[in-house]
Amino acid sequence: MGEETISVGATEDGTTVELPVVDLLTGRGFITGKSGSGKSNSASVIAEKILDRGYSLLAVDIDGEYYGLKEEYEILHVGADEECDLQVGVEHAEKIAELALGQNVPIILDVSSFLDESDARELLTEVTKQLFAKEKKMKQPFLMLVEEVHEYIPEGGGVDECGRMLIKVSKRGRKHGLGIVGISQRPADVKKDFITQCDWLVWHRLTWNNDTKVVGRILGTEYAAEIEEMDDGESFLMTDWNESIRRVQFERKRTFDAGATPGLDDFERPELKSVSGDLVDELQQITDQQESRQNRIDELERQLQQRDERIRDLERQLSDARDLKKMADRFSRAMMEQVTGRPLSVAPGRQSELNEALTGPIRRDPELEAELDAVRNGDRDPTPPPIPDAQSEWEANASEGGSDTSGRESDADSKNAPPDDGDDAGDSSGVSMIFDPVPGADDPDSAGADDIDADTEGGDESPTDATLTDSSTSENSPTTDGTASDDPLITRLREEIESLDDVSAEMLRQYRRYGPMEPQAAHSTSGGSGDRRPAYTANRDLRQRGLIAHVGCGQYDYALETLVREELTNPLRPEDLPQSERVEEVVRAVEGLVSAERSDVSRAEQAEPSEKSSSAPDAEWPSVGF
Repeated sequence: MGEETISVGATEDGTTVELPVVDLLTGRGFITGKSGSGKSNSASVIAEKILDRGYSLLAVDIDGEYYGLKEEYEILHVGADEECDLQVGVEHAEKIAELALGQNVPIILDVSSFLDESDARELLTEVTKQLFAKEKKMKQPFLMLVEEVHEYIPEGGGVDECGRMLIKVSKRGRKHGLGIVGISQRPADVKKDFITQCDWLVWHRLTWNNDTKVVGRILGTEYAAEIEEMDDGESFLMTDWNESIRRVQFERKRTFDAGATPGLDDFERPELKSVSGDLVDELQQITDQQESRQNRIDELERQLQQRDERIRDLERQLSDARDLKKMADRFSRAMMEQVTGRPLSVAPGRQSELNEALTGPIRRDPELEAELDAVRNGDRDPTPPPIPDAQSEWEANASEGGSDTSGRESDADSKNAPPDDGDDAGDSSGVSMIFDPVPGADDPDSAGADDIDADTEGGDESPTDATLTDSSTSENSPTTDGTASDDPLITRLREEIESLDDVSAEMLRQYRRYGPMEPQAAHSTSGGSGDRRPAYTANRDLRQRGLIAHVGCGQYDYALETLVREELTNPLRPEDLPQSERVEEVVRAVEGLVSAERSDVSRAEQAEPSEKSSSAPDAEWPSVGF
């Protein structure tokens, strides 16, 4: 066939097991087994064989087990440990992705030494986003290998941004050439949305009851009993390209086993290869820039702190001056009353000013206020003003016959009012489907086989190359403009739909027309036999293309709009949703460019709909849709 393969082990009869390289690099894999059963060895064997062929990968090492690959390969080891080639943070994420894809550099992302787990998750999230974004343009086969994947996408708990990004790679990465392999010792703890997307699975020895139940549901009860007695390195291998389940003894890894359990013998670390100094210098430059930026921030913060302390000191001096002035005014009045022998009288109109000066709040000194404003604005570093002399104040007041405070008007309060920016965040409206549901179609009941059983018991039948386009024209055939077909996303989605065989295409129409239903029901109403194996084989093809999605209880639904929205979403800023007009334009163009009818559609129309959709009428499809 000419397809490039790698050998990973042998079956019980001695037959060598070959795995296709392209499916490993771009597909979705899952390796599981209890501690010591050989799951990390199997992952390392696959990594070694891929590196032997000159391909690149990124291993997310959560336990520090993969640095042994440096014994034979020039691989960049980054993380938070001093033993790494370079200590990195989230600011290095874009450069790491560029080295991996642009320069084909194998990378070990060691998150085992991060003291703060949130820092490790933030780094992995950003690296995954950058890989996904760059792969959409580069289309280069590349593999991500994630150890202890249940910690990022747990079955029982919530999934954070990091887990959602890994699930997105498992669903959409294949189209862009980005593959992923998840490794876990507890399959029952891994989210089933990830396992059901996998194209190949390796099952090593498992003994816990919850884990063997998962084996029984996916492989069968006879395999659940056998898996408890497997030897180290022995496994059940299940792949989409070979429907049979094979019992395989994996090879031993050639490189240093850094994850081996320590024994009584002396630990002797082998000599490891070093990477090119230029690669380290590129990452080190980012580190130096970050350190310089942080030093500048620290310096500015120290200057700001010193300025704040100076402002507080001036405010204390101003407060002391106000208190002293108040005391001097009261003293001068008392002295004048003692000298004259009568209560101090003031000129008409001045009594209220005097009372305010003696009993009310003291007005601030304009000179001190000007200096304080200058310090606050950073214009200058003023010296403290002199404290008013009580005797001179008394003499001045005595010469005028009273205490005059009318000249000390303050404008400090008007200077302290903060500006009102008044900017409000805009509201974002939701994106709705542009096609209304078929009138009279009821929601399906929640019944059916489990999705894991459906995906793993698919038949040997594979869809043939055919198109939905009818050679004859129809009154309901949509019209197209020249610009829509020039859009690469529209062109690719159209090709995806046109490559479906007749039965698969009609199944897509059934999901579009009647909503959620089971694959066997959709298959039977589309001209197929309705048997389980061919139904799930055709259904898997639609699911892998993203045209339908699993909605629970073994049922699937039409998902073209969701697929378009995810393709238009910027992976680096997922919060910036694409405009609804753009989503509607692409969906309308994709559904409008393909004929709504087939020559044999009457046969599917006459077929009995499934029990859950029996209330849906036999209505013609809209002219703008399928």
